[in-house]
Amino acid sequence: MTRYKSNLFANFAGSGVAALLQLAFIPFYIKFLGIEAYGLIGFYIMLQAVLQVLDLGLGPTMNREMARYSVQPDKAGEARDFTRTLEIGYWILGISAGAAVAAAAPLIATRWVNIGALPLPVVVRSLMLMAGLVSLQLPLVFYQGGLMGLQRQVLLNAVKIATAGTGSGGAVLILWLVSPTITAFLGWQLVVAALQAVVLGWSLWHNLPVAGHSPRFSPALLRNVWRFAAGMSGITVSTIILTQLDKIILSRLLPLKSFGYYTLATAVGSGLYVLITPVFNATFPRLSAMVAARDENGVRELYHLGSQLMAALILPVASIVAFFSYDVMAVWTGNAETARNTAPIVSILIVGTAINGLMSLPYALQLAHGWTRLGLAITVCLIFTMVPLIYLASLRYGPVGAASVWTLLNLIYMGVGVPFTHRRVLLGDTRRWFLEDVAFPLAISALIVGIARWVLRIDPSQRFSSTFVLGGVLLIVASMTTLSSPMLRKWIGDQWKERKSLYA
Repeated sequence: MTRYKSNLFANFAGSGVAALLQLAFIPFYIKFLGIEAYGLIGFYIMLQAVLQVLDLGLGPTMNREMARYSVQPDKAGEARDFTRTLEIGYWILGISAGAAVAAAAPLIATRWVNIGALPLPVVVRSLMLMAGLVSLQLPLVFYQGGLMGLQRQVLLNAVKIATAGTGSGGAVLILWLVSPTITAFLGWQLVVAALQAVVLGWSLWHNLPVAGHSPRFSPALLRNVWRFAAGMSGITVSTIILTQLDKIILSRLLPLKSFGYYTLATAVGSGLYVLITPVFNATFPRLSAMVAARDENGVRELYHLGSQLMAALILPVASIVAFFSYDVMAVWTGNAETARNTAPIVSILIVGTAINGLMSLPYALQLAHGWTRLGLAITVCLIFTMVPLIYLASLRYGPVGAASVWTLLNLIYMGVGVPFTHRRVLLGDTRRWFLEDVAFPLAISALIVGIARWVLRIDPSQRFSSTFVLGGVLLIVASMTTLSSPMLRKWIGDQWKERKSLYA
């Protein structure tokens, strides 16, 4: 649990600082580049997500296998051979994907993206720079997965903080002092990503256990994990279809300016992953190690503690953003027009993302047991039922319709996925998860924020005072939500007693 706590806090620091830097600098990006060029950044974010299909399920496999190797010191040589084998495959896939994007750049610029007022040569050059970033995407995922599985998350997040600060702060300086263009922005991101790949690659190899021989390329090692990897690959492909189809459709239907607004709203909704990802990244490898050690009581305790922590973290924030979406966007961007165009989308997306976050711990439990069939079955069924709905809603209702389907499919996934998970692992814990881990915190968050929305009158033009008021409401809601979670309340109490005893 000591390692779990340190990894958890490190993940919050890394993801929190990185995301806050990105969110803080977005208004500057829009100011220097314009909303159309920011829409092009949104296209890259979508492209990056879609190309995760090339991961073939090996990212989570790397995470899980490194966690298992970490409790099996006699397999140091095998761990290094496994790492070398996947590393070579990831670099081949990454470079191939980048080359494909570069070759297709002129076609994408003329046949897919509605470039608006942006010059065609600028869009093509931007897509070429995106191709370079795509080449580095898969290796970066690989190195991060390996360090997370080895539970070297303090180191990983130190690198994340450094590169996030360099990438975001450096980009603003480049736009301000050198060239306020999208190509300058993407060029700087390419330099930072290359540096990050070098540092993470060295860090992973430095932290692997020492073996008696040099690491070897050994495809035979993949035989032991191919079922899990194949299941993860299917889940990845299905999830990408469900989560990115709205952006794929809207990038084709909308002008870059309107797509820029949708990208901005998505950035706010996705901002909730600042809280979701650290809990998942700290919990999943720990659950995997406990499952490997056959510690069922430890798995149950950590699972419910993690679920209650997730709810206490994301539900207050999601409630504030959902109820006060216009105020949040106006205070953040300082632009009433931007707030009007994004607020309805933000309210819907944040609810869907919150549900998705609550489901991440049951999903981690499935993966820790090497069980991918359920997630794959559910996502495949949702594809056949929801994809037509996503297309029709995007076509008819635009961004609001697309966002609504995202929330609906997450709600369905929760209603089906949690009961089926607990039929196989942690039998009988469904009621406890829904009521104790989720329902109580949700009711308290929604009630308090709903009353605040009814009572308070926020003036977004007064940005400092509005931020102070919303921050105060968030603090109250977060405190009450935490106190409503019994395991989380006990865990915090135990940490407090432990700290007092150290200084007694």
